[in-house]
Amino acid sequence: MLTLCFHQDGFPMDERVVRLGVTGLSRAGKTVFITSLVASLKHRENMLELGTAHEGRIQSVRIQDLPEAMIPRFPFEDHLPALMPPDPAWPPGTTRVNGLRVTLQVNVPKPLHLRVLGGRDTYQKTVHLDIIDFPGEWLIDLTLMNKDFEQWSIEHLEKIAFETLRKRPEAIAYLELLQTIDTEGEIQEQVAKSLVKAFTAYLKALQKDGYSNCTPGRFLLPGDLKDAPVLSFTPLYPRHGTEEGSLYKEFQERFTSYKYQIVRKDFFEKYLKEIDRQVVLVDVMAGIHDGPAPFEDQRKAMENILSVFKPGRNNKFLAWLGESNNVEKMLFAATKADHLHHSNHGRLKSYIEEVIQGALTRAEGARADTQAMVIAALRVTTEGTAKGKGGKSLCCVRGRLELGEPDDSHQGIPRQGLYPGDLPDINQLLAVARKGAKGAMQWPQTMNLNFRKFKFLPDSELFDKGPAPPHLYLDQALEFLIGDLLC
Repeated sequence: MLTLCFHQDGFPMDERVVRLGVTGLSRAGKTVFITSLVASLKHRENMLELGTAHEGRIQSVRIQDLPEAMIPRFPFEDHLPALMPPDPAWPPGTTRVNGLRVTLQVNVPKPLHLRVLGGRDTYQKTVHLDIIDFPGEWLIDLTLMNKDFEQWSIEHLEKIAFETLRKRPEAIAYLELLQTIDTEGEIQEQVAKSLVKAFTAYLKALQKDGYSNCTPGRFLLPGDLKDAPVLSFTPLYPRHGTEEGSLYKEFQERFTSYKYQIVRKDFFEKYLKEIDRQVVLVDVMAGIHDGPAPFEDQRKAMENILSVFKPGRNNKFLAWLGESNNVEKMLFAATKADHLHHSNHGRLKSYIEEVIQGALTRAEGARADTQAMVIAALRVTTEGTAKGKGGKSLCCVRGRLELGEPDDSHQGIPRQGLYPGDLPDINQLLAVARKGAKGAMQWPQTMNLNFRKFKFLPDSELFDKGPAPPHLYLDQALEFLIGDLLC
């Protein structure tokens, strides 16, 4: 939305509201990303790639509640001190929708045709950046809208069957329980509850092991819907012509209610319908570390998200829902890039690019509004080298390990230099992952993948410019997302 008005001395002032959606697959770091984004706009010393900030044209930044009184405020004021020395700690993950408004006052150069009128060479622009934070599990649920209960059940049952071959106890328990139940008989709520309990345990086990594409998302993060009947259904073997009141028919109706009442009405229409720009954060290294099958599942989850948004100037946001809102820009960002030496950042980015390009090639419309990037919203390591076997020089990262022991001087956890390994070529990873989805459980031993063994804490040594958060490439991400709004 754009509003144009004039100051008393005659030069123009315009106002723009843009809604930025921030989500991510499990463990991607949404809360840290938003906290660092807001803090970096307030304290702009290290935002060199955000042109307007580097040029000193951002005059002020204010943080406010969103205009919608029903959306809880993102607790920025709590999270930032928690990340700062002397006792830093990572904030809890996102479990519900929340948000805040960041209002920027910017001095913008006048166009040449207005300068001839005299007066000032700049005019003032107000940009309201409304940030909406929501769980990635809820976003993936949007893919349910183009499936019926039978399709969804078949997809899950095939996945469950595969997991039984891998001896996953939760998958085995669910299938064994399902085989004892007459799904065409009259529904018994205790039986339904036992199925839901077993299926939810299976979903939680998948998520814990790094799987991303787990639906329904509210089974993992129910919010205020815990124990609600609308969350009481599970995948069943297909049946036709079942009578009203049967377990199958009731689960089918609950699935339909979930799609339209929870996914569409309570999530899409309330929060996503007006989103202008979208960030999807992905912890690629966690997906790699968890093994070929979770890595392939992560890739499919990103493709599903792209199929939902269909970004580009000629495509409509959620077109299959009949809506007309355009997503102007969409950023897929591989997070925690500081866990790798910068020499590996190109390969990390190439994975995201490969997934995006593959999905967009199969879609219609322009691709210029979608970008892949690697970032560390809060940098926790520095780089160095060390001597390996045979005197070989190794590219290392150095930081405070989360699970380390305090040193004798009680000055906190000592910093350690660690060799994270090198990312394999993207084509090699994808080839193994696609085979892995059919049975392989581990990467070849030739792949030296140490990076996810290390968990770091924020490091006081990196906060060398006051409250401006240390980061990698966050300024580039903001330049892509909002740089055009500040000109």
